[in-house]
Amino acid sequence: MGRGGSGVRAVSDSSIEITFMFRGVRCRERVALKPTATNLKKAQQHKAAIEHAIDQGTFDYSVTFPGSPRAAKFAPETSQETLGGFLARWLAGKQKHISSSTFDGYRKIVELRLVPALGHHLILDLKRKTIKDWLDTLQVGNKTLSNIQSCLRSALNDAVDEELLDMNPLAGWTYARKEAPPKDDDVDPFTPEEQQTILAALSGQARNLVQFALWTGLRTSELVALDWGDVDWVRGEVMISRAMTQAAGREAEVTKTAAGRRTVKLLRPAMEALKAQKEHTFLADKEVFQNPRTLERWAGDQPIRKTMWHPAMKKAGVRYRRPYQTRHTYASMMLSAGEHPMWVANQMGHSDWTMIARVYGRWMPNADIHAGARAETLWAPDDLAVPGASKSEHC
Repeated sequence: MGRGGSGVRAVSDSSIEITFMFRGVRCRERVALKPTATNLKKAQQHKAAIEHAIDQGTFDYSVTFPGSPRAAKFAPETSQETLGGFLARWLAGKQKHISSSTFDGYRKIVELRLVPALGHHLILDLKRKTIKDWLDTLQVGNKTLSNIQSCLRSALNDAVDEELLDMNPLAGWTYARKEAPPKDDDVDPFTPEEQQTILAALSGQARNLVQFALWTGLRTSELVALDWGDVDWVRGEVMISRAMTQAAGREAEVTKTAAGRRTVKLLRPAMEALKAQKEHTFLADKEVFQNPRTLERWAGDQPIRKTMWHPAMKKAGVRYRRPYQTRHTYASMMLSAGEHPMWVANQMGHSDWTMIARVYGRWMPNADIHAGARAETLWAPDDLAVPGASKSEHC
């Protein structure tokens, strides 16, 4: 503790510690003086001179404390680095270590959000309040706010590793605003009649793709990454282990979660779609589905929507919904038919069925008057019968 709370204290028989704030960082440095009353007073004067130089903007850390490990951190060229400059370096260094889709997400956040709003700040001057005040101005939901903070937090963690910062201002903290109860989700499955109308408006590879999507529940990114080698004809299954996003270009990436890597049972309509697709792409032994216009693998969701999906919906006269609704349609069909929610979750690549229950609960059949009868028959012992009651009167 400092002498009288002054930020000066004896730390050994031969040194005195001075504590002061510089560029938002609490600094502690030792001077080689015996902690006598006279020397403690000199140390207080030295501290006062340092703080005056800091106020005047003339303090040079490396001159005052040339042997300090902090001197390099506060060197003029280091302390003048802006957040924008650091983020540019950080982003370039990240590119070869993360997936294309993750990098593209970071790049958009850095270039479109962080640099325009905070890039002019010196990285050493960045405070949590500055970040919070800016986040509070954004007209976006909590998911977007979380993505922005995740990117910035990761960058600032690396700044700490580079010893540009003592502490990440976002460490242990996340900004979120209270949101109104969520509205109904966008789950809007196609009815059986709509499915038939859409399929009738398509032919060839396009029809096979849509029928397969409706009866497997695969994400668009998984559909376009599918190769014939992923199909197990004997077991009637398809292995899902890769996805292809718009950011990844034509390179498929390993699915992000363990649950996403899964085996999907090929129900009869899905198997029929694959058999019909064999005449188009099977001999090449590469991608299952191709863009009929280019005879190459689909590049992602956007070209599917633009060149195939939107014209088909218009021709069919069906109210427009995005292609992802084929996944919702699959889930609603399976649950409405009484398939087990855990099985549906596994088929769709979810680690548990809580999301299935939350999003698709309305399609789960309600318990009928016979619910529980099978369990009662199997497990309820006869000696639980109420004395004098017939078996049909058991509770």
